[in-house]
Order: sequence, then structure tokens, then C-alpha cells
Amino acid sequence: MNQVQKLLFLELNEINFEFLQKYIGKGNLPNFREFLARHGFEETHSEQTYEELEPWIQWVTAHTGLTYAEHGVFRLGDIVDTDIPQIWEQLEEAGLKVGAVSPMNAKYRLRDPAFFIPDPWTDTSVRAGSLDTRFFQAIRQAVNENATGGLDKKSVLNFALGGLRNASPANYPAYLKLVGAARGKPWSKALFLDQVLTDMFVRLVREKTPDFATLFLNAGAHIQHHYMFNAAVYDGPHRNPAWYIHPDSDPLLDVYRLYDQILGQVKRAFPQARIMLATGLHQTPYEKTAFYWRLTDHAASLRGLGVPFQSVEPRMSRDFLIACSSMEEAAEAERKLLVAKTEDGTPIFTVDNRGEDLFAMLSYPNDIPAGMAVVAGNERIEDFRSHVAFVAIKNGEHHGVGYFSDSAEIGGGLKGSFPLTEIPNRIRSALEVEQRQVA
Repeated sequence: MNQVQKLLFLELNEINFEFLQKYIGKGNLPNFREFLARHGFEETHSEQTYEELEPWIQWVTAHTGLTYAEHGVFRLGDIVDTDIPQIWEQLEEAGLKVGAVSPMNAKYRLRDPAFFIPDPWTDTSVRAGSLDTRFFQAIRQAVNENATGGLDKKSVLNFALGGLRNASPANYPAYLKLVGAARGKPWSKALFLDQVLTDMFVRLVREKTPDFATLFLNAGAHIQHHYMFNAAVYDGPHRNPAWYIHPDSDPLLDVYRLYDQILGQVKRAFPQARIMLATGLHQTPYEKTAFYWRLTDHAASLRGLGVPFQSVEPRMSRDFLIACSSMEEAAEAERKLLVAKTEDGTPIFTVDNRGEDLFAMLSYPNDIPAGMAVVAGNERIEDFRSHVAFVAIKNGEHHGVGYFSDSAEIGGGLKGSFPLTEIPNRIRSALEVEQRQVA
């Protein structure tokens, strides 16, 4: 194989290029302005059914070249139950060294990667040094308990030590600014995390010199879901209440500026590398009012409603996974969850029964005032508000069009569209690896 250029793949989850271009038009985002003017972009397209337009489905498609109908991975974390070849294994089989930081819904199946640090929600192996592994475990706890509390003492220590190891000194002022803003701007925590993941990625790529490495960043998706109505580039009729966010705040501009700085940071760190950007999906404004809530103690709430289970694992935002001892126990747990309602008859949960485990969501869409009761048959929680943490008011929803840009392309503007399933082929072609049909 001929010597190939290092390829870095930046996964900016669900970023809206229409908003990106509007911010550029307002004089912001100089790195994106230059990158898109020089290299242009294409649209990607994926599933047609809204329920299948989830990032944990679409990134599996982007990493495998398979549609949802072909790979069948519907829930975050379910990739671990499959042996679907992903782009990292395919390139490793071709003799290339690969790495990944926080790829969504990806399974560790490599023999000898440069590094592999999974997303905080997927139960798969970590390939990194001891301190980086402990740092990742602290990140996992912080992400999964974001709405309900802080880190334990051990995780605080590991986060601090890992942060010192990974944080670039050039970004110290930015970190201090984000920490100082966190009380009034809670989205600053998501920005902090994406910046430290980027600094870790840059350090690991420098140290391990992989031929191909991916970095997944999620703050943009998180902030769009929660705060899109506050964006200067949103021109719709909805506004978030002042108790939720200050009317003059623009969290989208904050995260788009961060990603602009990250793009510039990666380009400066690896000036000879080929860079690909992809978003998987994008978000458009949500046209209803919906509240997101998360159980603070999943096990205690399930016991309070008389739901049988063996264990429960929190997932992203409102979701959680319930493991049962048998299909019969799972069926009873499903029945209990589905009969759980407010006194006016509004359901609290949605449930996907997968045999001996359940994927459940706290889907109640309205405000939960103090004292609101939830009833499940003979069981009753008198003050359900004390069992949940407020997460957000939904502002953005998924759209199947995503975006892709490649620094090897010349010429600006929109250049067309292609299926999301083609991304692995684009990567293999860039690395001069023979195309293959994934079984």
C-alpha cells in the first residue's frame, strides 16, 4: 500500500449547517467560513421513519455502511450485542492503526488500536492508559448523573488528574471561563466536556500517530435540543421562558463558536492531515411544548411503583434499561410501567420489551408540579416531583438530512447528496483501502 495521509474524522453530532451558514453570514465562525468556502459540503440522507432518526442508529450506519434495516441496532448501547464490522476493524484488517474518542454506540472489537475510548453510555471496553481510563470513568459518571448530582470523591480526583493531563495549556483561559459561567449558563458543562475530549484526542493522535482517528462531540446536539428557540438564527414563533434561560443568551452561538475553535485547533495541530466532518443528522425547531424529566433514583422509583427488576442502568436523558430475571418478570415490569399514570390518566412511561430486559423512557411531556401523584395499580407515589430532575424544554427535533465535508475537495457551496451508508466507503477510499461489501 502506498503511503497515505493521516485522516481525522470529526463527528459533530446533529449540527445544522443552515444555522452554521447564518452565523457565518453574521460575521462569526471564521474557521468554518474558510473550510466550507474552500472545500464545500454535501448532504447525507438516511432513514425515512421518524422513530429511526436517532443518532445512536445513524452513527451505527455511518460506522458500518449498513442501513437500520440491515444492522438492526435501535437503542443506545445495543451495539454490544452484535458483531457487525465497523470502520475501525475494517481499516485495522487492512493494516492501518486506528483510534477513536467517544464514538456513539460503537463496540470495542479491535486487536491493537492506537486508542479506543467509547461513549459514556455504551458498555464496552476501553483501550487507553490507566489515567485516561480513570478519566473516562469519571466522565461517564458525570454525563449519566448530570441532571441528578455531582461526582463522588474518587471520580472528582480522577477527573481533575485526567483533566490536567489532557487539557491543553493554550485552552486554560477557555476552561476557566466555562467554569466561571457554569452557574448562569448550565450548557457550559457540555462545552467543557467537548473541549477536554478534543484536547485528549489531539494529545492521543500526537502520541500514537494513528492512520485514522475519530472524535465524536455531542454538546451541539444537546444544546440545540434544549435551547434552539434562543438562537439568533432561529426565526420561528417560539421563545423559552425567562426562568429557563435569560432571553439574551444564545447557547447555539456558544457551541458553534466552540466547534469553530476546535476545527481550527485540529487544523493547526495536524496541518498535513486530511479532515472529514460529518453530522449524521441535523435538528429543526420543535413545534410543540414538551418537558424532559429524568428519574433521580431509578431503582427507588421502580420499587415505589411495584415494578419487578434485577438491575436498572440509566441511559441518555430520559432513558433507562431494566434487566429482569425472566421473560415473565419482564412482562410484569412492562405491565406495571404502562399502567403508571397521573391521576388525570396521562401515561408516564413508554416501554420497549426485548425479552428479559426493557428499554424504558420517562416520556411524560408536561410540567410536574410538587405533589403530583403517580398511580400504578395498587401502588402510588404521592409526590412524583421529588423523584425526578428537570432536564429541559424540548426545542429541537431530528431531521434525516446530515452534512459532510472533506478537506480534500476543492470548491465551496453545496455539492449534492449521498446516502449516509456511503461514509465508510469515503473513508476507505481516502485511505486507499480496497472497497468491500460488508456482510
